[in-house]
Amino acid sequence: MSTVYSSIASYTYEDLKPKLFHMMEVMNGERITRGSHVLIKPNLLAAATPDRAMVTHPMIVRGVVEYVLEKGGKVRISDSPAMGSLEKVMKESGIMSALQGLDVEVREFRSSVMVDVGEPFHRIELAEAAMTADIVINLPKLKTHSQMLLTLGVKNLFGCVVGFRKPQWHLRVGVDREMFGLLLYRIYSAVKPAFTILDGILAMDGQGPGKSGTPRHVGVILGSRDAVALDATVSRMLGVDPEKVFTSLAAIRAGEMPESIEVVGELPSVSQFILPRITPLVFGPRQTHKYLRKYLIQRPVTDEKLCRSCGDCRRYCPAGAIRQEGKKLRFDYDRCIRCYCCIEVCPHGALKSEEPPLGRLFNRFIQITS
Repeated sequence: MSTVYSSIASYTYEDLKPKLFHMMEVMNGERITRGSHVLIKPNLLAAATPDRAMVTHPMIVRGVVEYVLEKGGKVRISDSPAMGSLEKVMKESGIMSALQGLDVEVREFRSSVMVDVGEPFHRIELAEAAMTADIVINLPKLKTHSQMLLTLGVKNLFGCVVGFRKPQWHLRVGVDREMFGLLLYRIYSAVKPAFTILDGILAMDGQGPGKSGTPRHVGVILGSRDAVALDATVSRMLGVDPEKVFTSLAAIRAGEMPESIEVVGELPSVSQFILPRITPLVFGPRQTHKYLRKYLIQRPVTDEKLCRSCGDCRRYCPAGAIRQEGKKLRFDYDRCIRCYCCIEVCPHGALKSEEPPLGRLFNRFIQITS
């Protein structure tokens, strides 16, 4: 049996700090001893202020850092943001300011080591700092995800894939959501975070995880030594079957989903949490896939009123499916693998996923006749 600890909380530090300290204690924070090298991995997707609900809140990060320092640990905060430097993300998110006066090292993941995560991926490159730390503390953010439905504790460790290796993996397996979920689960299993604390105070629903998502107050933090159990608990809190979350599905198929999960503390009642619509990427005979992808399948589209023609999406697209024509973006939907990296990295919230008109008609017909 796995245990998940839950606490109703706010970002007011006088309220939050004792709750974080208690959560770490009951999760056996005594494992952190003097001289322990502790890596803290927040969700630092891209430069955004805390009110956008895109990154782990600075007060969550500060509270966990202070706990580790009180235990005598040596703290390093690292991530590999999708766009922009770690320094820029830390500054705009307010985390850098929140850490003033604390003895903490902030360093972007740079070097990697080869790690065997098993078939069918075998040896992949993961951040050396994550694999050599004495203890890894995982600080995910509760957000929706247009490709994977939700981004929670397990998926947060994808940040341990350094730099542009992330879009390379999207290109290799992102077209198959179940396979990509398995990759994320294997990365989590390799990194083995000792503690996971999820920031669900200001969450994100809708077209997450980037600026197209909608901030949504949920008012909770959850912690566990088992991120699989934590993710399942969060899913059920939102009224989502864990099997619908591709990382949890991978854990279920691996036989690693706990048969019973004890929840200690209060969970909020969450209703009408808006999830992104997840539609099949391909179906039917192979010879029809080109036409299905072009005319029926959900795809990224541009809101031209919001687009600033900055080119971030084009530069990050792992499939090379975006080109710039003057001030307009053009998508090659034959090449697009529907990984929605472009939606994640757009700094202006100008991209969203949408079904083409024929696809909407097709789905209505299926619903009527089913």
